[in-house]
Amino acid sequence: MHTVAVLALDGVLAFDLSTPIEVFTRTRLPDGRAAYRVGVCAATPTVETEAFTLRPHRGLEALADADTIILPGCADPTAPIPAAVLDALRQAARRGARIASICSGAFILAATGLLDGLRATTHWLAAPVLAERHPEIDVDPDVLYVDNGQFLTSAGAAAGLDLCLHLIRRDHGSALAADAARLSVMPLEREGGQAQFIAHERPPAPRGSAFEPLLSWLEDNIGKDLTLDDIAAHAGMSVRTLNRRFREQTGTTPLRWLHRARIREAQHLLEATPLAVDRIADRVGFGSATAFRDGFKRIVGTSPRAYRVAFRGSGAE
Repeated sequence: MHTVAVLALDGVLAFDLSTPIEVFTRTRLPDGRAAYRVGVCAATPTVETEAFTLRPHRGLEALADADTIILPGCADPTAPIPAAVLDALRQAARRGARIASICSGAFILAATGLLDGLRATTHWLAAPVLAERHPEIDVDPDVLYVDNGQFLTSAGAAAGLDLCLHLIRRDHGSALAADAARLSVMPLEREGGQAQFIAHERPPAPRGSAFEPLLSWLEDNIGKDLTLDDIAAHAGMSVRTLNRRFREQTGTTPLRWLHRARIREAQHLLEATPLAVDRIADRVGFGSATAFRDGFKRIVGTSPRAYRVAFRGSGAE
């Protein structure tokens, strides 16, 4: 039987902790036997979650014989991690244990150095912090999970469920994973990554900046087929000067800023209105519905139709 150890540290997120316990415990082989033996372990006799106090049955010695180790997220991903925990994880990795993180649990795995040189993910809100603290890791904030073989990382809490189902499929095949997904009332594969959940804010201009009126004008004219020459003419600048100063003020180019603004407006229309995708494409200034679909999927990670279903629940293309 495959042994799973869920490691709990103080501040552990209750949902992240319960997800692997629930999913792996309920998974059954075709003959009815349990596919996994699941236990919670910790470095201390008690662990405080944001909702309750936990008394794990085992200490860090559980990591020495676990086939898979799950690292749930913690409320403060930047909190110091006990050296004994990091050492135990490194030792487990050396003997070949599989280690997977959920949400901000990626910070624990990153602190061991085991993710150095690898691609990884975490919740999109925490991804910039992970990338800053661990520049040796290729942090991808747009995906639900990353499988590097021995080391796996996942995005937010719900993506932890995606990751658990993926592990079951790796261990026992798609049929058993599909059964586990049905028990969780969850698709085995979700369309798109976490990019569709990211709140894309417009790059700000400093308060009082000369570009504030220009940004307002761009938003008021978002549905028009504006060129860089049009924007430069309205700003009273050459194209070269506009590009240079705009990037200095906002960190991006005028056309990229406009493209992001169009996608944000399209997301709002998909969520709040029954407008057809073709109408939305026209309203937000895309030349065609095809260009809109392509541009939307590049930024959001899924199609306009799938986005509407996920965030509004109805609508047709």
